[in-house]
Amino acid sequence: MCPAYFLPSVKYYNECYNGYIMAYVLGKTAKFFIGLGVLAAILLATIFALSIFLAPDNLAVCDDKPSKEDRRCKQADVIVAISGGDTTARAQKAINLYKDGWAQYIIFSGAAADPESPSNAKVMRNMAIDAGVPKSALLLEQNSVNTVENAKNVAEIINENNWRNVILVSENYHLRRAGFLFDAAIKCDLDTAGAKAERGEEACVATTVRTTEAINDSWWWVKPRGWVLAVQETGGIIKFWAKGGKI
Repeated sequence: MCPAYFLPSVKYYNECYNGYIMAYVLGKTAKFFIGLGVLAAILLATIFALSIFLAPDNLAVCDDKPSKEDRRCKQADVIVAISGGDTTARAQKAINLYKDGWAQYIIFSGAAADPESPSNAKVMRNMAIDAGVPKSALLLEQNSVNTVENAKNVAEIINENNWRNVILVSENYHLRRAGFLFDAAIKCDLDTAGAKAERGEEACVATTVRTTEAINDSWWWVKPRGWVLAVQETGGIIKFWAKGGKI
């Protein structure tokens, strides 16, 4: 209330009332922007946490070339590059890894975006050949149109060759989900081992899948497109978990 130390005028009451209104509005406005700032901070922290979760680069601790001493950085049997996103960058990373001695073989996986055009796998293989990688080191999987199919179809090639250590190349936002799917597709579980034993076949051995990013972009998550990708990949992971980790 406005204090009345003397007989106030109408003007006094109007000015006092307007002052209280102004203070009330300013208080509400400040609370609104503080709340908005808190929500923005929570959103930013959530996206940052997701960016770390979604992008496990298992080779980040390694030097350019594999190591015999550090098991995290040992040579793999095969490098796998799947198309999608920046396919050129993914292929180039696989080529660089091959030249640095990380594996003796590369699998390129991906169907054609246009049925009348060469498959993405062929385009990546041609890049590798132009870069000096021998044809004998290159294998193709040309039917996959999504990551689930990449995992299933490439797993057949990996199991046929009895490869047990794989480096999977994709973009940072895609690594976690792709790694989960490839692990599930190649997985040697007790049922598989038992079935092989009954047929008199050699028991399957667990396969290690290491993921590595095609593009070194630590700030992908601050871009609007990064937010969309983070939500999409998180949704894909939740769907994978809802199926019990199977594809």
